[in-house]
Amino acid sequence: MMKRRVRVNNLSRKTVILQEASVAATFLQRLRGLLGHKGLPSGRGLLIKPCRAVHTCGMAFPLDIAFVDGEDRICYLREGMPPYRFSPVIREASYVLEAPAGTLRRAQTQCGDMIALEMIAD
Repeated sequence: MMKRRVRVNNLSRKTVILQEASVAATFLQRLRGLLGHKGLPSGRGLLIKPCRAVHTCGMAFPLDIAFVDGEDRICYLREGMPPYRFSPVIREASYVLEAPAGTLRRAQTQCGDMIALEMIAD
């Protein structure tokens, strides 16, 4: 995965969504995304920035997807998105979080929640 990593906190619910998310910020990182991964460990995920739509073509596992706007507010959620699906284009989204299926429910995450990204030192 990528080198930059962040912790994703849900400020509205006072929960941690992801203990560690790799950041895909370059064209090639965003293009590759999670392709080639057989799964994601619990608490791990991917932050894709910028991003307004995702797909799960070629994926081997379902994902929870959270679209986040420029003010760090969740503007669209898709829980358990199966392989070989396309999300809608979410125009107000600035970036997307991809997490193992069940992550958003466990963190009690809902549309409208505010999140905070906390850099993880190497």
